[in-house]
Amino acid sequence: MKVSQKGLYALQALMMLTRRYNQGAIRIRDIAYEENLPEKFLELILLELKNARILESVRGAKGGYRLRRAPSEIRLSEIIRLIDGPLAPFGDADQLRILIDRDAHHSALYKVFLQVRDEAARILENTTLADLITRGPVVDSIPKTIKGKTRKKKTEPNVLSMLAGSQGS
Repeated sequence: MKVSQKGLYALQALMMLTRRYNQGAIRIRDIAYEENLPEKFLELILLELKNARILESVRGAKGGYRLRRAPSEIRLSEIIRLIDGPLAPFGDADQLRILIDRDAHHSALYKVFLQVRDEAARILENTTLADLITRGPVVDSIPKTIKGKTRKKKTEPNVLSMLAGSQGS
């Protein structure tokens, strides 16, 4: 599973709409500004989320987008599947089970891939937008010093590279 830039933007926008769930519709311009996202690209993403019935739009002076359902009813798996396709990093579960049965020599490897696939799917199926907001910011758990050397804190980690991996892989 790879989370694309588009998928990351969708998740960031949805988290912002979750934080402001009780405030009504939020203008695209405000979402883009608050989340530091490109407005034109965000507009296309929000339209896709609206067509998938995750968001609804409101017209008029107080118009914009809002979540169609409660944040506790919107699972990360639903969003990632919509924007980036299947959750499975190694093909679907049925394909892996066939490989386990047909290729006894490599079945242990395919069993590990199946476990990774199942665990990733389980986590994403059981995590909602509301869960992300109630957890709050993640506290940096890496020690400030490693073997007596001070660790420099990055000002802005490159989350996308961690999620999507390199283009050439």
